[in-house]
Amino acid sequence: MKKVIKIAALSLLGLTLSVAHADENAIRQALTKSMPSVKVGSVKPSEINGLYEVTVGGNIFYVSDDGKYLVQGHLVDVAARVDLTEEKLSGVRKQAIEKLGLDKMIVFKPKESKYTVSIFTDIDCGYCRKLHSEIDQYMAQGITIQYLFFPRAGKGSDSYHKAVSVWCADDRKAALTAAKKGDTPPAKTCVNPIDEHMQLAEDFEVKGTPMIVTEKGNIFPGYLPAKQLAEALADEKGQK
Repeated sequence: MKKVIKIAALSLLGLTLSVAHADENAIRQALTKSMPSVKVGSVKPSEINGLYEVTVGGNIFYVSDDGKYLVQGHLVDVAARVDLTEEKLSGVRKQAIEKLGLDKMIVFKPKESKYTVSIFTDIDCGYCRKLHSEIDQYMAQGITIQYLFFPRAGKGSDSYHKAVSVWCADDRKAALTAAKKGDTPPAKTCVNPIDEHMQLAEDFEVKGTPMIVTEKGNIFPGYLPAKQLAEALADEKGQK
């Protein structure tokens, strides 16, 4: 009898997995058909029956099991008072930045690095300039800063061309520092990651600059003084 129950249980599990796989394929096909330009990442069941969690770039959406309906928003566990979507988004952001790679960022690193943040910056943004003017203070706190460009005026703007010129400079860090002080960098063009930075900013739904992304993928929108940022990063590091 126990053997029969075990076989039935295994059969049911196999059926469940087959249905889940079928739903995943249906969702992928439906999204590819309706939004061919969208590159779908992972597709897996969400905490709500019949609703699947779909990653697209640095974003998470929820889609019905037939791929017909898409829900944009955050899933919250009311009883636990936990934003489930935000918890997962931090992991998605972390992976996206790691995938981009250090060779596509301008990195300012102290002698002894305790923390690392990635910052979306705009050369012509006032608070971005303030933050960079205090770069030595961030270095003193042991904070490595990885810069990505997000010219808010858009592609083709003066800020965009400045970002390209800084990237193409012989000394990117020196060029960025000069540009942050108000100097116009000598116009240069080369193969650059600025468009990738901007796409990532769009995926992360960046609304303003600077936007700070921590090692765990959490976000601090806006300028934070070095000491305050170090304290926040220490708190994050201490969390399990």
